[in-house]
Amino acid sequence: MSVVFACLDADTLGGIQQVTHTLAQGLAGRGHDVHVIGLHRARSPFRYVDEPLYRQHVISHTPMDSRSRPARWAADRRLARLLGTMRPGFAVMTSPGMVTRMAGAVPAWLRPIGQYHGSYEHARDCWHLGSIRTRYAELDQAVFLSRDDAWMFAEHALLPNAWSVPNPLGAWPEEVSALETPRVLGVGRLEGVKRFDRLISAFARSGAPPGWELHLIGDGGELDRLRAHAAQEGVGERVVFRGRVPAAEMPREYLDASILAVTSEHEGLPVVLLESAAHGVPAVAFDVSGGVRSAGPVLVPPGDVDAFGQELATLMDSAQERRRLGATARATAEAFRLDHVLDGWESLFAHIER
Repeated sequence: MSVVFACLDADTLGGIQQVTHTLAQGLAGRGHDVHVIGLHRARSPFRYVDEPLYRQHVISHTPMDSRSRPARWAADRRLARLLGTMRPGFAVMTSPGMVTRMAGAVPAWLRPIGQYHGSYEHARDCWHLGSIRTRYAELDQAVFLSRDDAWMFAEHALLPNAWSVPNPLGAWPEEVSALETPRVLGVGRLEGVKRFDRLISAFARSGAPPGWELHLIGDGGELDRLRAHAAQEGVGERVVFRGRVPAAEMPREYLDASILAVTSEHEGLPVVLLESAAHGVPAVAFDVSGGVRSAGPVLVPPGDVDAFGQELATLMDSAQERRRLGATARATAEAFRLDHVLDGWESLFAHIER
């Protein structure tokens, strides 16, 4: 069967894109005819899979913020023509914006599925909830990242078609971290939603023992502000801004870390939590979604920087506690191995066809 994943932009460096390409490669490896469609080309395209078994399509080669109304109409026509060439199967729309954009364009032989990579809590606080309530109910299935989220959307958005399939791990590492390097790791775009300012403050308030550092991996528009914030908090020399690290080199980063920290304003199910857990690295995270809870980190009330710092301090002070929680994290991560998640998607397809 055909499986089509459609994104607003499929080659940007981001969690939705990483998950999409991981699923596409996995399903193609199982013999499905898989396509990844991006409506727009990213300004700095990122390559997720070196030798893809699936086909990739870009509808418009202009970035999203430079489109005009005639250009959008032309792109919609190109998208409809491309979808019309697909064999029977499923069209997975990866965001509320994509569901809205593709309304009426999906041919009858492609069963429409709406995917949501955020949490119910985030959707409730922005326009997403209204869009999901209106648009996703019309689809064959609405897919969320955790059972908690699927239940919340079914209960509060009155969705009769809610289903859950988590994000997958792209690979399962055989080696785990020794948890001896005095390093706390933060990974993500240096943008406001990730709230690395809170992580820097929590690290500063943790009373981190001598030698411990906070390493931030990622780039973005907040770099200068975060550097200044680290200096203001008195940890400027202990916060290391690493910039972007290629995906192939990230396993080494997890092996060299002893704690992962996630301080985002909102998250669905961050792949970084799964990847670190698979490497046996314990994590501390704000309790912002069912997806975060399902990954098994030490949970802190959202926005409580002092409590976050205390949990970091506990782990920095105790190698035994790091090893205990790291082993538990790796056991939890087993459920997110790629084959298990692909089984979940194929079960979903079978459910729809019944």
